[in-house]
Amino acid sequence: MRIISGQYRGRRLLPPPGKVTRPMTDRVKESLFSTITDWLDGAAVADLFCGTGTAGLEALSRGASHAWFADRDREALDLLRRNIETLGAADRATVWAGDILRRAAGWLADLDRPLDVVLVDPPYPLTRQWLADDPEQAPLQRVLFAPVAGALAADGIVVLRTPADLPGPERLGTLQRRRHRIYGTTALNYYQHARDDQAEP
Repeated sequence: MRIISGQYRGRRLLPPPGKVTRPMTDRVKESLFSTITDWLDGAAVADLFCGTGTAGLEALSRGASHAWFADRDREALDLLRRNIETLGAADRATVWAGDILRRAAGWLADLDRPLDVVLVDPPYPLTRQWLADDPEQAPLQRVLFAPVAGALAADGIVVLRTPADLPGPERLGTLQRRRHRIYGTTALNYYQHARDDQAEP
């Protein structure tokens, strides 16, 4: 695992523990960051369900000013903190430890600036359970994406990673899907505040 571009290009990162997590491949990561590059300069970024933080650290490498990382796995967060220290990025990173679905609303409400980019990568079993129901009524929409939308800048962007065979919904409350791309077993879904005059990113 490595940073693929920017200030920390080529720097190696400690990998996720065990086989439970699904590290983002370089191909998917490059596509993601090529798509959101216009949002990154000086950006405030949240990396939710971050694991060891490869996506959020890539955002910092590419010009984001600060990243907030959230996960509940202690071993993964220990590795994340070591990765942050190795990169010398401690002054640009905040780690939230705990149950994201229970605590996200509080964390996001306490931010002192709106978020420009939110990266959301829930475990696939949770995503499948959520998308099996009506997303507008499901708990993940109510307790996660509603607070995310409330913390998102007017022109901000949310990226949801899902299994390729289960794309994200067209709408997540006040967020409208603008783009959907599939890479092997992974899909990336891009959302922005619903506005008739907004073009695809």
